[in-house]
Amino acid sequence: MLHPVGELPAGVYWRRRALVLGAVLSVVGGGSWLAVSATAAPQGTQVAADATATAPGVPSLDQVVPSLAAVAVPSAAPVPDPAAAEPTQEPAAASAPAGPVYTPGQACTDDMLAVDVVPDAPQAAVGSKPVFTLVVTNTSPVPCTRSLDAGLREVVLLDAAGTRVWGSNDCFPEVSSDPRTLAVGEAVSFPVQWGGRTSTPGCTTPRTDPAPGSYTLQGRLDTKAGTPAPFVLV
Repeated sequence: MLHPVGELPAGVYWRRRALVLGAVLSVVGGGSWLAVSATAAPQGTQVAADATATAPGVPSLDQVVPSLAAVAVPSAAPVPDPAAAEPTQEPAAASAPAGPVYTPGQACTDDMLAVDVVPDAPQAAVGSKPVFTLVVTNTSPVPCTRSLDAGLREVVLLDAAGTRVWGSNDCFPEVSSDPRTLAVGEAVSFPVQWGGRTSTPGCTTPRTDPAPGSYTLQGRLDTKAGTPAPFVLV
């Protein structure tokens, strides 16, 4: 084998053997390198991983990336309910009935007034001179105007049968101009003294003392007649 035999010179055969040997050595060397690299790669990767895990000051993955559970996700704002947002409308208050309308200077009609006679005492002796008070009151809900002239005011005395016995304007009539604006509920008083004797309108008949008994007093303001009040002569 060391002495090649052939027709060609020996140098040719030695060169061929050197080329074949170099090729074989290249193949063997390359395969050995690949085997060493394949064996060393996992160890290098493990070493690099261990170095990363044990390297001081390098935060772990869960420290760098926060947990999704710890991240506050803002909730969607609630959609307002139009029905709830609108204020509830208060029911319209029932309109109050219109009250009486006051016209400045309006007249007091008879139905707006009360006319009463109040005696100083419920009874008096025959021949005495008792005092009776005529009271005019505005009973309406508005002020009103009425003439309270002396010639329009009168107090009369009636017997049990309703016969006229005496009148305050029979013998001593008075004349005056007395328009008044009466406030609501206002009362105006006019005292009248009776001479204790009978009379007729115009004072044309003899005057005498009435007999003891039950009588009635009644006031009047022009066309407005008042409520009768009892009176006794003893």
